[in-house]
Formats: sequence, structure tokens, C-alpha cells
Amino acid sequence: MKRLLRSLTIAGALASVPVPVAAQAFTLPQGVGTVTFGWQYVDNTGHRLSDGSLTLPGGLPTGGTSVDMSFLLETEYGFTDRLAASLGLAYVFAKWTDPNPPPNFIPYLPVDSCHCWHSSFQDFSLAVRYRLFDDPWAVTPLVRAVLPSHDYNHRGEAVVGRDLREFQVGFGAARRLAGFLPRAFVQAGYTYAFVERVLGIPNDRSNGYFELGYAVSRRLYVRADARWQRTHGGLQFGSPSGDPFFPPGDVNTPERLEQHDRLLRDNYWRIGGGLSYSIGVFDVFADFTKYVAGTDTHDGQAYTVGLTYYFGGPFRQ
Repeated sequence: MKRLLRSLTIAGALASVPVPVAAQAFTLPQGVGTVTFGWQYVDNTGHRLSDGSLTLPGGLPTGGTSVDMSFLLETEYGFTDRLAASLGLAYVFAKWTDPNPPPNFIPYLPVDSCHCWHSSFQDFSLAVRYRLFDDPWAVTPLVRAVLPSHDYNHRGEAVVGRDLREFQVGFGAARRLAGFLPRAFVQAGYTYAFVERVLGIPNDRSNGYFELGYAVSRRLYVRADARWQRTHGGLQFGSPSGDPFFPPGDVNTPERLEQHDRLLRDNYWRIGGGLSYSIGVFDVFADFTKYVAGTDTHDGQAYTVGLTYYFGGPFRQ
């Protein structure tokens, strides 16, 4: 059971590097800590327009391709069997890969036109979780603060983030399917992010996930999940179809154009899966995430690998 909980702790932790979408429902035992190092490669293959389409009139692709690489260092510690806190920081690389410039009403910024890598530390993430109930149930409220590590560039596609402060509240819930599939778990979670406003425009966000996992053995854990995001406010670019309006839509002033990279109404659905394997005091893991639907968001896929080191408590064996 302890090895299974180890896997559940880190499974999916990096599915939304550099900031995890939601903490898992189970917490570490008292006195046990982890150090996680993860790497993620995101292949943004195009833009989904405000009507959800991926093509322009005539069947032309929307373009706007780019790639991102993220390195995350995160540590977590169980102060009790129920209370845990974590701190993480990401270093991000980004590059515009589209051979064509953006639409003529969007400035072709040097950060993109050079087709070169740009990199920087991104955001600190500090989270506190408290687990309620006992096996086979777990319900875990959480709070998280996201703070930019410095005032980094947020304009363009080849940037490392949005440079916005956030305060998140939410919960994770899980149940072991004892009596039916004793090695299986289902988990779900939700967070609401209060996001720093720019130009007075609301840009808060809801994120949720659902996960089904199975312990194939004492060491191997596999999982499949679905994740969604809904932005409450933000700007819509519109679509050539006119649904809900023609471009540039809400991006209709010079000030909004300058800030649109971090103010778009980014809504999406993603599905994915992964596995983790325990080797002594280490877990190694790999995940794949595919963007399947959305509006004013990127299309593409993400690949994640990493390892978690456990220290203290019963896991030092």
C-alpha cells in the first residue's frame, strides 16, 4: 500500500509543467519528503480559433507553431500524515518554429522572428494540502500561490510564461476501488485560480482533472486522465467564420493587442496517460498529453519524463 501511495503522489504531477494543474488527493506520511525533477517537451502544432477550428478559409492551417521545454524542480514534505506543503520552480525554453509570420494585425516581434531559443526561470509555486478521511477515501483541500520569479518578457509566442500572480484554491478526491479492483484508484480534482488583472480585464481560471490508475505490481503504476480548463473572462480573437465574431474580436485596441498573449480566453480539453516505476528510494515516471479540443488555445501534445527521490520515514529502505 505504501508503494502504491508513493506512485499516486507523483503520478501526473508534471502534466501541466511548469505549474501543476492540481495536487493529488493522497498526501505523504509524516516525516517523508520528496524532491522531484522533471522535463517536459511541448509541441504546439497550431492555434485553435474562437470557434474551435484549426483551419482558415481554404483549408489552410492556422499556423503559429512553437515548441517549449520546461525543467521543474519541486520539493514536498509531509508535516503530518495529512498535512503537506510543496515548493517548486521551473526553468523554461521557448522557440517560434513557424516559417511564416503571424497574421498582419499581430506584430512580428523579435522574440519570434529570430526563430531562436529564449529561456528564463518562470514562476515559484507554493502549495499547502490537508487530507480528510481515511482509506479507501481521500478528500484533500489545497491552497497555492504562484509568483513570477522576476519580471520576464510575456509578449510573443516564444516566451516562458504570462508573468502574472495567482492564488488558487481547490481540492482533490480519490477512492481505492477495494472489493472490485483492489489495485485501482479513481481521482478527480478542481482548482479555481484568482489571477492578477491586466487592463482591468478579468482572467480567472477553472481547472479540473479525472484520473484512473492501476498498480500493475508493487513497483509499476499506470494511469489515464482527462483535463480541462475554463477561463472566466479574457479576450477572444474571433474566427474567419464569424463565430462568435471576425478577427481581431476583443483584441481591438493597441493596449489589448500588446497584452493579448497573456489575456486570451484559453479553454481546452486534454487527454493523456503515463506510468511510474519504483526503484528503491526513487520513482521514475513518463507521461503523454494530447490537446483534443478548445478555443483560443494551442493545439499539440506534451511529453514528460522525470524522477522523484524520497527521503525520511519508512521509504528509506
